[in-house]
Parts: sequence; C-alpha cells; structure tokens
Amino acid sequence: MSRIALVTLVVDDYGEAIRFYTGALGFRLAEDTPRPDGSRWVVVEPDGPVAGAALLLARAKNEAERSRIGDQTGGRVGFFLHTDDFARDHARMRAAGVRFLEEPRHEPYGSVAVFQDLYGNRWDLLQPAAG
Repeated sequence: MSRIALVTLVVDDYGEAIRFYTGALGFRLAEDTPRPDGSRWVVVEPDGPVAGAALLLARAKNEAERSRIGDQTGGRVGFFLHTDDFARDHARMRAAGVRFLEEPRHEPYGSVAVFQDLYGNRWDLLQPAAG
C-alpha cells in the first residue's frame, strides 16, 4: 500500500510559517532538524488521531522559488484540510486571524469555506458529508 506522506510548501521564513501552521491552523510540529547546508527539515501536520499527508515547509532558496510563494497552484485551491467539526474549527481559525475568502457553504459533499494561509495559498476547510 502506498500513500502520500509529505507535500512541500515553499515558505519565506521558517519561524513565521511554523507559528502560522501550529498556532492559527492547530497543526503540530512533527520535526525541525537543521541540515548541513543551513536549511532545515521542518514538517508540520494536522494534530489528531487520523494519519494523513504532512507539510514539508521549505524556505525558498532562490528567486524562482521565492516567486512561487503564495501561488504554488496558480490561484486555485491547492490544499484541503478535513475536519470532524466544521463550526468549531472555523470559529477557532477565525479567532486566530485566519482570512476566509467566503462564508461557509453547505454543499452535498459537506460544509466548506475557502481560506488563505499566511502567504496567500488557497485552502478548503472541509467537513465531508456523512456517508
């Protein structure tokens, strides 16, 4: 069996990215290891009992990488954060300063609202419909 373990997210600064993902989104810092080249191996993942893909926060090394910060998917929603309690997590994230781009919607597939991370990448906060 295979699964996607990590997805790289290019960031501007390790510290601010860690603070946003662990503070505003409630992720946990799974690893922060210095590397010989001066970079760090920084992994954050949603906190909870369900295993899934984690984010590798990679600081941009050059202008080409810096140009992709906040626009890694061309303006589309590129990341999907599932929750088991949409109202709870939406309220907690708003209180933490997360910028939602729309009011919550209730679709046949679940409750959803698009938000931006600290760099402008678009995410769905999604509680899938039961069944």
